[in-house]
Amino acid sequence: MENGSLDAHLFQSKATVLNWTTRYNLATGVARGLSYLHHSCKEYIIHCDIKPENILLDASFTPKIADFGMAAFVGRNFSRVLTTFRGTIGYLAPEWISGVAITPKVDVYSFGMVLLEILSGKRNSHKVCTDDNNSNQVAFFPVTAISKLLEGDVQSLVDPELNGDFSLEEAERLCKVACWCIQDNEVNRPTMSEVVRVLEGLHNFDMPPMPRLLAALAV
Repeated sequence: MENGSLDAHLFQSKATVLNWTTRYNLATGVARGLSYLHHSCKEYIIHCDIKPENILLDASFTPKIADFGMAAFVGRNFSRVLTTFRGTIGYLAPEWISGVAITPKVDVYSFGMVLLEILSGKRNSHKVCTDDNNSNQVAFFPVTAISKLLEGDVQSLVDPELNGDFSLEEAERLCKVACWCIQDNEVNRPTMSEVVRVLEGLHNFDMPPMPRLLAALAV
């Protein structure tokens, strides 16, 4: 694809910085693609490895979901499928670890993690310098994101490379969607069709609760 993969633009220092409109359109485009896979195919398709490396960008930065090598196909008469562990650490829903049969909600979780990286412009797990002897600690951005969302301070979460040139309303909407998508319990996560409606401004979500696993990390 002409513009490579999303991870190159978000995480590589020499890459072109994606402006806010492009980021928001990317998020909405990926949501539409996943909604199609989950709701419009003859057999619904669970991608199982949604991450920035698997989102390719064409000449106009329209996103294309790539690499279906790990995908699971589920008949319409079934709600979930038992499959082998697959995916990428950092984007895996908790149910992968527990070994239960999965649903399309594993993609929803991964999509939420990707949304947070689109928002911040950096990996969700990254090193930060502390004041103690200039040592580095690993910060987990989702903990910060939902805490700041609940405090009403989404502005501080947005990629500083944008120099403040973004829509705060859209940033809050994107962050809220992401924090619903990464809920521990799959039942509490929205469907991708619901996500599309929210990102398109046709619906709204209430404030999400702090996921139990993230709350444990925040202590």
